Amino acid sequence: MFAVHNCRPMTIITGRVTFHKVPAGTAKIRPKFASTQSAPNNGFVAWYEGHLEARPVLTKMVTGCFLWGIGDAVGQVVPQVASENKKDISYDLPRTVRAAFFGFALHAPTSHAHFNFLEWMTQRAGITGYAIPFFKAFMEQFVYWSWISNSLYHGAMAALQGFSPAECYKRIEDNLWDTQIAQWSFWIPIQLLNFQFTPVRHQLNVVLVTSIVWTALLSMWYPPKTGGSNTSESDDKDKKSV
Repeated sequence: MFAVHNCRPMTIITGRVTFHKVPAGTAKIRPKFASTQSAPNNGFVAWYEGHLEARPVLTKMVTGCFLWGIGDAVGQVVPQVASENKKDISYDLPRTVRAAFFGFALHAPTSHAHFNFLEWMTQRAGITGYAIPFFKAFMEQFVYWSWISNSLYHGAMAALQGFSPAECYKRIEDNLWDTQIAQWSFWIPIQLLNFQFTPVRHQLNVVLVTSIVWTALLSMWYPPKTGGSNTSESDDKDKKSV
């Protein structure tokens, strides 16, 4: 047998130190364990993580504002650039402002509550392992959240255009089912991966980034027009007043 102080560390595996004997009189060597803490992130990621940790709801609201605005801008510009008639390209800034406001004031805070509630519900139900993403996707897409979020979108967009409560309800009624079908095709594969691999506090961020595409699609499918006409939003309002 030999004393530990006459030994030096040789390897470190999962926190265990393996020693081998060294000649007597060798100076004591303290084993240095490898740190399990990763190197600190620098730059934007560290800055964003700090804000997300300190003010999660506000940080997601600002993120939602920015990304929903980008999504609407893409939805306006891309179809016009892709069209044959590029001379009449126009941009509806108030429409982008409405989308950004929706992302900031409505979608982000309610989605934050949704993801936390969904996590709580999953734990209460005792769902574990690979069943978690399927349970969460089913609850989110078919039971409650997709219906709420899509109704909120159509109703809020109509209200921000100045429509009456009856007109807002009519827009929801006319568009909700088609939006749901598109929602399931687009979001279910994304959310299965999101729920499986992303920590809860970052799941909304994945949704917000992906929503650039989703918002662009919604902006193209449901522009601020009424009755399926080719008139502008202001023209529609003028027609109502005649």
